[in-house]
Amino acid sequence: MSQIQPEQTPPPVGEEIHLPGPSLLPLFNALGITIAIVGVTTGIVILIVGLVIFLYTTVRWIADTRRDIAELPLEHSHGAGDRH
Repeated sequence: MSQIQPEQTPPPVGEEIHLPGPSLLPLFNALGITIAIVGVTTGIVILIVGLVIFLYTTVRWIADTRRDIAELPLEHSHGAGDRH
């Protein structure tokens, strides 16, 4: 029979997992493209409004992602200039 071992502490964590913060940008991005698609069949004004929403949220989403990546520690940088 095996004896019950006392609880052991787990080994230290190797690295932190980075998760982006909550954001409504993906929702508004999808809403903008949906409005634009509806605008294709209903009218140019709705199409333009949808495209403006879509483009604005896309630019904001990319900017937020770039800012999040820039705040990561250097060993997490995996940009095009990295040589591993």
